[in-house]
Amino acid sequence: MHRTAEFGIAAHWAYKEASNQGKKKSVVVNDDKLAWLRESLEWQRNTQNPVEFLKILKTELFEDEVYVFTPKGMIKVLPMGATPIDFAYSVHEQIGHRMIGCKINGKMLPIITELNSGDIVEVLTSDQVKGPSRDWLKFVKSSSAKNRINQWFKKEQRAENIEKGKEILDREVKKLGMKNQEILKPEWLQLILDKYKFSEMDDLYASIGFGGISDKKVMARLLDEYRKEHEEEDLEQKIEELSQAKPVKLNASKTGIHVKGIDHCLVKLSKCCNPLPGDEIIGYITRGRGVSVHRKDCTNLKDLIGSENRMIDVDWSEDVKASYNVEIEVFANDRDGLLRDIIKQVEVYKIKLLGVNTRTNKDNTAILDMTIETSNIELLQKLMKALENVESVYDVYRKRG
Repeated sequence: MHRTAEFGIAAHWAYKEASNQGKKKSVVVNDDKLAWLRESLEWQRNTQNPVEFLKILKTELFEDEVYVFTPKGMIKVLPMGATPIDFAYSVHEQIGHRMIGCKINGKMLPIITELNSGDIVEVLTSDQVKGPSRDWLKFVKSSSAKNRINQWFKKEQRAENIEKGKEILDREVKKLGMKNQEILKPEWLQLILDKYKFSEMDDLYASIGFGGISDKKVMARLLDEYRKEHEEEDLEQKIEELSQAKPVKLNASKTGIHVKGIDHCLVKLSKCCNPLPGDEIIGYITRGRGVSVHRKDCTNLKDLIGSENRMIDVDWSEDVKASYNVEIEVFANDRDGLLRDIIKQVEVYKIKLLGVNTRTNKDNTAILDMTIETSNIELLQKLMKALENVESVYDVYRKRG
């Protein structure tokens, strides 16, 4: 216990191993083992989720290994399935950060190539490289590489991550049809700061921005506090207030929505799921912003569990003709003319294209996020079926929020 308190768990582990070998008073252990254990402790300090740390530790302890070599013959032991990215970070952190390519057994190959025992790996670097790519986290196997990549984004892009974290939280609040001052109360946020041991809000925003903490978990905790404060609220009075409100332009004439039991009230279609005529829908009574309408399969409805008393029946008005925005996602194998062929199908059905964003992954997969304007779900389904028949397209999804 004295050694553990004075020198840490690594010294205690070393002493125990030495004692098992009959050496009562001397501490003799392989430096590599001590280095590995100290590195594990460093991962623990940088990993806020204990479940994630346990998963990392199990990976390092029990996974099979591959043995690869540097051009000078130095051996590196990596987890099975490791890539040249793992190798680069095992050599040195800065080698990994400045990596631009690699040679395996003298041949130029992708840096996500899976390594085999006996491979000779040469890392190509450049001082012009700003740092690692977030995509690398999808391919690396070693815990040390993942940790160092995450730490780079945490430290080098703090300002960017803070802004990104703020935007993410703002977007989640808007999806619920609420205002920031209703849900992002200082006393509730302080509970989250205490839980994750952050000293200030910028630390929380930065962590959300680089993916260290899920925004869903943060919002779930805030909603718990919100429900506690409003569990005694008189919803009957709220509905009465809505029914007596003056008619507003955003009522059925704009949205095509009829709220059961209320002739005139503010109605907004939720942007997180963009409901269409033909979708099953439900209304949620917000504070000061009327009724927010969601699709019944909207993923954000689960965040409102416990607030069922704020739900209200709504339906589509048959005599109103309106247009609605919808977001769809198209997955395809990238090729020349792909975007042209997809837009052509949109034009065939005379549907208005409001926006499109495309990206291509390293595996040559193209992902297109499209925002269109349509009048009903039947027309949308016809378009999606037509897009599925476009050459190279293999999946088309409607976003659910």
